Amino acid sequence: MTPQPPPEPRNSDGETRRVGVEIEFAGLHPHDTAEQVRERFGGEVVVVSPHRLKVEGTRWGTFTIELDTQYAHPDAEVLEARPKDDSEWERQRHQMRVEFHNRTRELIGDVVTGLVPTEIVCPPIPWDELGELDTLFTALREHGAKGTEESLLYGFGLHLNPEVPSLEVASLRDHLRAYLLLAEWLREQIDVDITREVLPHANPFPKAYALKVLAADYAPDLDTLIADYLADNPTRNRELDMTPLFAHLRPDYPHELFRNRLVKARPTFHYRLPDARLSQVGWGSTVEWNRWVEVERLAADKEALARRSAEYVARHTRSPLVRLWLRLRRWVRRS
Repeated sequence: MTPQPPPEPRNSDGETRRVGVEIEFAGLHPHDTAEQVRERFGGEVVVVSPHRLKVEGTRWGTFTIELDTQYAHPDAEVLEARPKDDSEWERQRHQMRVEFHNRTRELIGDVVTGLVPTEIVCPPIPWDELGELDTLFTALREHGAKGTEESLLYGFGLHLNPEVPSLEVASLRDHLRAYLLLAEWLREQIDVDITREVLPHANPFPKAYALKVLAADYAPDLDTLIADYLADNPTRNRELDMTPLFAHLRPDYPHELFRNRLVKARPTFHYRLPDARLSQVGWGSTVEWNRWVEVERLAADKEALARRSAEYVARHTRSPLVRLWLRLRRWVRRS
């Protein structure tokens, strides 16, 4: 499958826009996964800790492969702590504490391997090269990696992080509008697995927020756009998580979410797909990128965006009696 071009294929610097990809799966250990990455894209495998590896020096940059639980990895605060004083006893005691911490975390990782997913965090990849990344997905599947559909216990996801075409507030607003209008269609296309439907990681936006953003007179500045978003979405768990982008634009914004170490500031949309169908032949990042491009196409079509926004607002602000009458009329027509 060929990646479809977005309306704005280049960023403001004239460079091909890039996409970060994150994927979770079961059935393949991080060490074996790292070898698959190296075989396809070159580079060198670096063991950071027993259950976290990097493949450095690939054609696109560094891949990170790890068990997706913080408890399987050494805590940076423990590793970076200093002895309480400069005595020999305190230095030895500190070293014993660090070694015990590392061994305990390694043991936890050994125990949960197979219960928690392996995750690959890819470096930013030019959108027109996503098809080459999908050769890795094929190799992982052939070596036993399993996606969401393999088990009711597999609540895995895929995240796309498309570099924004513009940092202008009007552009960000229009992409939000387009996503709100197409969110239901995207879920229908993905055919979300029941294991992801019941998990909170990629929740839909509240209708009240959609009505606010889709209103014809909604023309916020950056701080208002951020404040309105956080008022209705004080969480990372949204289908289109805007917190990394907002943290990049306003790192000093006074909200506790921006101080969360899991919010990684970057000039991208953070599209949290509710499914990772790695076991399905033909599925990959290109499939989901091509669906995402429909959002960007609608955002770029100002006339269609305004018309569909108005239709959405009108449909969802009708009185209960009118909505009932319209449902009855549709039912009669289908009878």
